[in-house]
Amino acid sequence: MFDTLSERLSGILDKLTRRGALTDADVGEAMREVRRALIEADVALDVVKSFTDKVKHRAVGHEVLRSITPGQQVVKIVHDVLVETLGSDAQPIDLEAPAPVAIMMVGLQGSGKTTTTAKIAKRLTDRQKRKVLIASLDTRRPAAQEQLRVLGEQNGIDSLPIVAGQTPTQIAERAAMAARLGGYDVIILDTAGRTHIDEPLMLEMAEIERIAKPHESLLVADSLTGQDAVNVAKSFGERVGVTGIVLTRMDGDGRGGAALSMRAVTGKPIKLVGVGEKSDALEDFDPARIAGRILGMGDIVALVEKAAQEIDAKKAAEMAAKMKKGQFDLDDLADQLGQMKKLGGMKGIMGMLPGMGKMKGQLDGLDEKIFDRQVAIIRSMTAKERRKPEILAASRKRRIAAGSGTRVEDVNKLLKMHRQMADMMKMMGKKKGLFGGLGSMLGGGMPQVDPAELEAMAKSGQLPGGLGGLGGPGGLPTLPKGMGLPGMGLPKGPLPPGFRKK
Repeated sequence: MFDTLSERLSGILDKLTRRGALTDADVGEAMREVRRALIEADVALDVVKSFTDKVKHRAVGHEVLRSITPGQQVVKIVHDVLVETLGSDAQPIDLEAPAPVAIMMVGLQGSGKTTTTAKIAKRLTDRQKRKVLIASLDTRRPAAQEQLRVLGEQNGIDSLPIVAGQTPTQIAERAAMAARLGGYDVIILDTAGRTHIDEPLMLEMAEIERIAKPHESLLVADSLTGQDAVNVAKSFGERVGVTGIVLTRMDGDGRGGAALSMRAVTGKPIKLVGVGEKSDALEDFDPARIAGRILGMGDIVALVEKAAQEIDAKKAAEMAAKMKKGQFDLDDLADQLGQMKKLGGMKGIMGMLPGMGKMKGQLDGLDEKIFDRQVAIIRSMTAKERRKPEILAASRKRRIAAGSGTRVEDVNKLLKMHRQMADMMKMMGKKKGLFGGLGSMLGGGMPQVDPAELEAMAKSGQLPGGLGGLGGPGGLPTLPKGMGLPGMGLPKGPLPPGFRKK
């Protein structure tokens, strides 16, 4: 979502290289380009003006610390203003109310309310262990109620039984009664939408709000609609009493202006963002982390959290023990490839690594389905061959290639990759500290890192190699020269073994 804006801002701010105090001319030139980049990203004009004025006021005459350049100092200031614009603090869904806590989902038709309702229900069930009931109040869109019922069934969430002929207000009353009698902690009401805002829609929302008395009224807005999403949020906020916003399709190729404008224009916090179609593709909206991503600083905390969720702790401990002994067979490599895929592949991981944002462009033409093909090659081997790849003679390689639908060259590339990773894993098993843990992420070291502790270290500047980031002596997160993903040859060197252009 923010890739284009991130590239523009990074290029603009990198031009400030002179040391000493920042002059009006230095900052003025940079802010003109920043203003243009924000407008192209579809950020509201009044937000653009306020943003650039704040940055310029803070930056002009600001003495640059010895250890950083003026460009880095301005990025620090831009980061701080970005965080303020996005809302300063993360605000999750508030469930501090007597059960059953009612959450009302509102928004225009096609914004993703129904799928988001199911995602939030699953999130509250899995992460917060709440008993959740979902109910569709959409009697206008064909099969809307059935869609929510199916989503609930797929994700193990209870849904209110469908009774034909009931009005939205009658369904709201029945849902509230069912939630109380059923001992539910949370009830989520999926209301109807329209293709545009009209008076009947607002009257219906107001009546449902009066009956359900929701503790949270969440507006679901499509981030790809840009300023239209901001205008919708403003209209709903004035009429329905919206308490928070959920932005959907944040994984799309939009320009990101809606997220930057939403909080400033509406005054309502963005609480969650949808980042995919899967039922777990929902993330907390943390202004500091989003600002870091926009400026190419990555989001190491999010990477740790995702690794902790995706990687099996028991398997991770076993892998760590094997690494210390220098053991790494092809079964282990298959596990690593699967875990890398779960974490978003090469692009997903690089997008969250500090200082690696600019390197993502080098992978634009890469076919990440290579992971699937490499796993297929490994699965075509016998158990003995996976344990002892040195026994793979030419005849065995031909058999494996035929069984996996690949070429002998692909088998050879995989074996070369395995040898390199085996050497790397042996080294990483002996290392300690953040980079040691990060290097062994795919081998199980990452889940042992506490995300809260890591975030506190980042804010205090205690992370090694400049990763302390904003607030630390280094000023900005950077990677040591030549440092890349272990065994992947990045950010400099040849493409990873086994990767090829599409």
